Amino acid sequence: MTAEISAQSADRARLLELIRELAVVHERVTLSSGLEADYYIDLRRITLHHEASVLVGRVMLQMLDDAGIAFEAAGGLTMGADPVATAVMHAAARAGRPVDAFVVRKTQKTHGMVRQVEGPDVAGRAVVVLEDTSTTGGSALTAVDGVRRAGGDVRAVAVIVDRDTGSRERIESEAAVPYLFAFGKEELGLP
Repeated sequence: MTAEISAQSADRARLLELIRELAVVHERVTLSSGLEADYYIDLRRITLHHEASVLVGRVMLQMLDDAGIAFEAAGGLTMGADPVATAVMHAAARAGRPVDAFVVRKTQKTHGMVRQVEGPDVAGRAVVVLEDTSTTGGSALTAVDGVRRAGGDVRAVAVIVDRDTGSRERIESEAAVPYLFAFGKEELGLP
């Protein structure tokens, strides 16, 4: 058990190091929310990185397990959540656990299968909604709404990095589910 805890701590420490090194960009930017910031956290540089993506899966899965969140599928709004969900799915598979990934479109398709949630069916299943990071919570809430309309039982919203800009409060209030994050901006040395 001590070796397992040590490996989890090492995974978390290495992922934090990679986020600081690769994902934090110090320059003035306008966020998708319209807010301005003196830094940008580009987590696609992490979730699509050969070493970091493996760590994302393990750290996120462990965080959800530690919080007692039982789930059968993981996903979120397409683009930011896609590689996070895939990383969690692969980490679960390596641990011998069947967890599917899914993708939520911003709006329902008007052709083909006319779906908003793509991948294995979420109807009647316990799911978590994932994001790489969140500023306002809007993307996660869009995903929660889409998953619920598709019949999924959303158990939590989980992000890699919380920017501490009100997402947690909004998601917990509007979606009525726990909001979890692996790292806070203070751990990244950000104001």
